[in-house]
Amino acid sequence: MPAPKRRHSRARGRKRRTHYKATLRGFDICPECGSPKLPHRVCPNCGYYDGKVVVVVKKKEATA
Repeated sequence: MPAPKRRHSRARGRKRRTHYKATLRGFDICPECGSPKLPHRVCPNCGYYDGKVVVVVKKKEATA
């Protein structure tokens, strides 16, 4: 396999990498509480998954 004859500049290498972008994760809306959550995961706000309580979520108490 042939080797490159000359070194590529930083700009040329970075131009090639412009399409390697991180994408945002998709979010679903929890049907129980309406907060955004990751798909196929228990809602961190209310603890529901597939219409059932899976995790009991402790409520944060306000400190005075």
